Amino acid sequence: MGSESGHAGILLGRAGALNLQTGNLLNWGRLRKKCPATPSEELRDCIQKTLNEWSSKISPELMKEMPEVLECTLAQAMDKITSEEREELKVSACSALGVEQLDSVTIVPPPAEDGIALSLEYLQPYWAELENLVQNKKIVAIGTSDLDKVLLEQLFLWAQVKPSSNQVNLASCCVMPPDLTAFAKEFDIQLLTHNDPKELLCEASFQETLHESIPDCQVHEWTPLWLLRYSVIVKSRGIIKSKGYILQAKRILAS
Repeated sequence: MGSESGHAGILLGRAGALNLQTGNLLNWGRLRKKCPATPSEELRDCIQKTLNEWSSKISPELMKEMPEVLECTLAQAMDKITSEEREELKVSACSALGVEQLDSVTIVPPPAEDGIALSLEYLQPYWAELENLVQNKKIVAIGTSDLDKVLLEQLFLWAQVKPSSNQVNLASCCVMPPDLTAFAKEFDIQLLTHNDPKELLCEASFQETLHESIPDCQVHEWTPLWLLRYSVIVKSRGIIKSKGYILQAKRILAS
């Protein structure tokens, strides 16, 4: 894998951005052989395998081109949705799946800096972007994650497009807080649960994963900007048709 990793390192040393898409994980036979212990472990495993496969297929043409934005995708893992299936699918993902509209999107804002509490002002720019997508009919419903009753109420009163759901981390509470439950019931907000860590992929974890796949890369120059996890569910049968991750990372040079 030496020359393959070396080519990937050269490309990453010239590029300014990396778009990584795992494709449909259900098409990855290798991932079925083991069950990741945590969501973060699954994500790191997916990133590493995607980088490894991509590195092994770098063409001479790509080496000559030296693109500013690297597209790291696996064609054999992609799973487009047919037009016949679209009416049957509940999509919680992005338009890369070949759909015109997303059924629901849940936003998890980046963690605030140490000592800074999550506030409405911190959430507003992210929520405003989601509202634009709803108004442009790209998304049907938008939801939040890990908001307590006070912050959820503040967002609800401020927002033009109201949150339809709020996910609560099982690690933070065994029982839903009564005040949160009462508020959600009054305003028809669905309360869901999840077991994700506060940060699925921190900068250090991404850099470590990048180094494991491409040792020749200057990993300290790369940082993840955003991460999207999607799933496609067949409504009538309640089964997952597709799931995967899309990640964008940026190369930041020291000044």
